[in-house]
Amino acid sequence: MTAYDYGFDTLAIHAGQDPDPRTGAVVPPIYQTSTYAQDAVGAPRLGYEYSRSGNPTRDALQECLAAIEGGRRGLAFASGLAAEDTLLRAVCRPGDHVVIPGDAYGGTYRLFAKVAENWGLSWTAVPLDDLDQVRAAFRPGVTKMIWAETPTNPLLNIADIAALGGLAHEYDALLVVDNTFASPYLQQPLALGADVVVHSTTKYLGGHSDVVGGALVAASDELGDTLAFHQNAMGAVNGPFDAWLTLRGVKTLGVRMERHCDNAERIVSYLREHRAVSDVLYPGLDSHPGHEVAAKQMQRFGGMVSFRANGGMEKAVEICNRTKLFVLAESLGGIESLIEHPGQMTHLSAAGSALEVPADLVRLSVGIETVDDLLADLEQALG
Repeated sequence: MTAYDYGFDTLAIHAGQDPDPRTGAVVPPIYQTSTYAQDAVGAPRLGYEYSRSGNPTRDALQECLAAIEGGRRGLAFASGLAAEDTLLRAVCRPGDHVVIPGDAYGGTYRLFAKVAENWGLSWTAVPLDDLDQVRAAFRPGVTKMIWAETPTNPLLNIADIAALGGLAHEYDALLVVDNTFASPYLQQPLALGADVVVHSTTKYLGGHSDVVGGALVAASDELGDTLAFHQNAMGAVNGPFDAWLTLRGVKTLGVRMERHCDNAERIVSYLREHRAVSDVLYPGLDSHPGHEVAAKQMQRFGGMVSFRANGGMEKAVEICNRTKLFVLAESLGGIESLIEHPGQMTHLSAAGSALEVPADLVRLSVGIETVDDLLADLEQALG
């Protein structure tokens, strides 16, 4: 089964998930094993030797991820940051340079600023929706990749994937797109010119807030082989049960994303009219500076909504503390709605830097509950 044979939802349910040949089990088994019997020295059965190097449950997930992203090879990891770290060490060397978003996710910023920088990787943060600034940040022969998020976390800025891909390839660099916020259901970066897609599968792909994981999907066999070598050599793989949980979540991604988007659109309309809100950040709004690009490269505009509170940080924190259905918690993309204050939670690592987020910002991960209940909860919390 390939990405060219079937529609998205069919691939999500079937790619890499043929019935078990021995028992006929419709759902792929959890191969909860560390090692495998070999038929003879140097002759492992079906190529499986040790579960860090290969596991049938993880392989099922990896094949499915490649199919739904339209890539040549998918690789699953223990977390999104484990996937990011493996990618950086596979592609970059000390002395290399990367262009990152001016409002990158706090964990990604921390990886670059506090970890990768220590082994000699330099980086420049620029607004990726300004191609002139991106070009100006390039160091020919030194810059190895543009690292993009679109929409960004938590400011929901939009980058033109096709334009960034053209620019990166002009300089023989890679375009990496973190597709976590959009999910492959809403956006297909590889088809638009990206070389690698990154996911925190903890979020929309898993979808139930019960498993942590990450993924890389490569557009080419050559890059996929390089990443697979480093996946094995560095060892930050997910376990078989985590792979199975993620694969279960992927099956319903399409129907969940439709409900996430429906609910988010209702909430955006409500927030825009509320006196306690000074600004709503959502790429589905005509007033959003990235709306035209988002409409071109996304199927819909997603379930993430951010807004700025009248009354500054004190009011933003008060709103976060007052909700009842919106759970005050980090992470996103689950079936339940979450609320957080990025400045003191997910993006605290960027405090005091050029990537610091506004203190009055509130981020919502809009779940799939009955939307009228969510609106009532926001009404009492906003006061």
